[in-house]
Amino acid sequence: MNRFDGKAAIVTGAARGIGASVVDRLASEGCAVACLDVALDGAEGTAAAAAEAHGVHAFALACDVGDEASVKATVADAVDRLGRLDVLVNMAGILSACHSDQETLDNWERIIRVNLTGTFLMCREAIPHLLETKGNIVNAASTSSLSGHPWFAAYGASKGGVLMLSNSLAMEYAKRGLRVNSVAPGGIQTDMVNVDLPDDVDFDILMRMMPIGPMGEAPMVADAVAFLASDDARFVNGEYVRVDGATLA
Repeated sequence: MNRFDGKAAIVTGAARGIGASVVDRLASEGCAVACLDVALDGAEGTAAAAAEAHGVHAFALACDVGDEASVKATVADAVDRLGRLDVLVNMAGILSACHSDQETLDNWERIIRVNLTGTFLMCREAIPHLLETKGNIVNAASTSSLSGHPWFAAYGASKGGVLMLSNSLAMEYAKRGLRVNSVAPGGIQTDMVNVDLPDDVDFDILMRMMPIGPMGEAPMVADAVAFLASDDARFVNGEYVRVDGATLA
């Protein structure tokens, strides 16, 4: 399949994990990709690998999605270099765990700023370009968007916000030809899930958030993203796709 021949995408969180897998998946179908991440070295590695493996135009740009000026400048630069924008995939995110009564305001605001505000800023700057191409957005929600995720209240709140942001944008821009959908991964084996947990975590509760079977892998999420971003999903709007291998929660 080459569903993205002649199309161009911006992918955030492209340095590693799901973001890097999304870049590879889109590039494998002919998409030109701007790889954005605060970790420029990692994004450059992702872009170089995609260009070499699939022969597409891929490049890296440093971007702090939680910083308005950085987002404005980087999106403008990316679209200028791509020549157009058909797809925005927001995969940048951070995660931490603690007892909610011990959460600091600084950490709460940091997670909300990157995961939710960062997604909003990227969408805001990309939408004018996507309206020109009748393009679409795929945002990273989470199974934490759908049910309580103990010891991860800030993360769950941010991802719940991403889900509602996505649905709101889908309704607002549907008549203008822009689609907005989300993926809701759960239990995917990436570096981000290797977080320090409180010593007294109740694993009977926590394991309800984990897949009944083995952990998933990043390319499994990338496959779902590619579907939502493609014309195969041209009548899918304001929806989320769980990629979690089945969980109890």
